[in-house]
Amino acid sequence: MLNNFLGQFNSSEFFGAFVVLFAIIDIIGVLPIVINLQHNGRHISASRATIISLALFIAFLYMGNAFLSLFSLDISSFAVAGSIIVFIIAMEMVLDVEIFHQNGTISNDATFTPVVFPLIVGAGSFTTLLSIRSQYSDFNIILALIANAIIIYIALKSAKKLEKVLSPGIICIFQKAFGIILLSISVKLFTSNLTVLIESIVHHS
Repeated sequence: MLNNFLGQFNSSEFFGAFVVLFAIIDIIGVLPIVINLQHNGRHISASRATIISLALFIAFLYMGNAFLSLFSLDISSFAVAGSIIVFIIAMEMVLDVEIFHQNGTISNDATFTPVVFPLIVGAGSFTTLLSIRSQYSDFNIILALIANAIIIYIALKSAKKLEKVLSPGIICIFQKAFGIILLSISVKLFTSNLTVLIESIVHHS
């Protein structure tokens, strides 16, 4: 059985899938947002975020198209919804305001939203998964996902230590800088996918 697994492994495919997924997940870019959330008292579980992210990635790898079709959705609709959440998070970081107000009935746990979705597992990573499946074998993609999950865990686990090492001023600069980058990404994601949605509506009308 081990030989069968090893027979499916292709180092070129694994490395190619790993690099593409690492770039689109961009866990390094997510870290300033995580630090900002923790600084505001939001709880983030590195282990749960990693397990949930990996499970969602693998589930979408096999059931992505079927899931979207079940609700009559497409990847563009997913991208537009995710871009709005990313936009709001970016505004919080840039303007240093609290848009997502917390109260007694809302969980203070930010593990799933916004860390897992849409920051780690978003429309971009979903689209990428569906795209690279035509180029690489499922086995090598799953190995690449596991490798990225390990990096995600290490990065999230180290976020608090990073906050202690860096001065508040440096963290603030990073937050503002990544907030602007995130704002730009959300706008690009929104406009490009909104155009696709409009063209689709016009085409079917």
